[in-house]
Amino acid sequence: MSSQVSTSRGLHPPGKIMTFESPHTWPVSAPTSQADAGSNDDQEVRLLSVSWNQDCGCFAAGTSNGFRIFNCDPFKETFRRDLKSGGFGIVEMLFRCNILALVGGGSNLAYPSNKVMIWDDHKSRCIGEFAFRADVRAVKLGKDNIVIVLETKIYVYKLSDLKMLHQIDTQPNPRGLCCLSHHSNTSVLACPGLRQGHVRVEHFGLNLTKMITAHDSHIACMALTMDGLLLATASMKGTLIRIFNTMDGSLLQEVRRGLDKAEIYSIALSPNVQWLAVSSDKGTVHIFSLKVRVAGEDSSQDLRTLEAPRMDHQNSSTSMDPLIQTNTGSNASSSLSFMKGILPRYFSSEWSFAQFHLPEVTRYIVAFGAQNTVMMVGLDGSFYRCIFDQVNGGQMSQKEYSRFLKADYAPLRTLTA
Repeated sequence: MSSQVSTSRGLHPPGKIMTFESPHTWPVSAPTSQADAGSNDDQEVRLLSVSWNQDCGCFAAGTSNGFRIFNCDPFKETFRRDLKSGGFGIVEMLFRCNILALVGGGSNLAYPSNKVMIWDDHKSRCIGEFAFRADVRAVKLGKDNIVIVLETKIYVYKLSDLKMLHQIDTQPNPRGLCCLSHHSNTSVLACPGLRQGHVRVEHFGLNLTKMITAHDSHIACMALTMDGLLLATASMKGTLIRIFNTMDGSLLQEVRRGLDKAEIYSIALSPNVQWLAVSSDKGTVHIFSLKVRVAGEDSSQDLRTLEAPRMDHQNSSTSMDPLIQTNTGSNASSSLSFMKGILPRYFSSEWSFAQFHLPEVTRYIVAFGAQNTVMMVGLDGSFYRCIFDQVNGGQMSQKEYSRFLKADYAPLRTLTA
């Protein structure tokens, strides 16, 4: 698979942090205020994709006529670009800075789905473009790298000069599965391997590649902790979620979403590595208590910080002691779990600690907010914020609901976390 890369002169790593609240000189309509969100103009706008930024403090929405940026707490639209030439099926942010990765979507002829545009909104110009012979399935941005996912190949480029660093072959990957760590001292990438159910983990800083046999069937969803030490995966069956140590590939914990097959839409790991959230086509968001943690984590730290917990014992693939914790709450289990090994496996499974029921007609991605809150964003233009009891679990309480785009549900692209 060949690619073409074009860059502009004087390309530098992003350094200026912006909040996407000030208009620049993009030759389209100016950004709107929150009061304009959900206006009558939205009746003809289709939502093509939604994706969190790296710390889940905000999310980007790709629409049929541009893109919009939303802050999560407090929830508000902070920025938008409306285009006459079409919209974007992929909008990837780099935390809250001025760099965006854009891929055309819908009926956009100006920006086809096989090209990635790196846009600097501070300079109001394209600073790089990648063209491929196949459609782009996903784009991921890290503090140093740009990762572009195609059907069977992943390209890793250096952000500062757009030079190619790595090429990775994968199983057919129509969902564009790939995730990155976002810790200041680590550089980890996880993606499907070359065999069904396998995950490939690249520790670029350590020059280490690890193959993990995660499931028997194809991988449907995955997520890394901020430091890349832990990996959570789900298969096409959607019944089990497994948590692995990415250094040695060992299975640390397995939890059960349910007994029936389900399509997993997203997986989220809390920044303090105490909780795991899962959304699926069953319409229920499940919260699980984790028995693993990263050594040195301080549960009182601000969840919006860009620094993740430090990776103590990073170079040790044998000592699991730093990864074991006794969490505040415990996942539910069968009363017959003491007969493990005799009765069918699901009798000894760990079930979800807390739940929240959503409409089943749309796709949702989940993320953890401040303290014990969970956020959900749907491709129907809805935003939920819920809170769960960290001791007793059970049904979560809805604290906030907003309809940020009053448009018909048009799921043209898989959601990304």
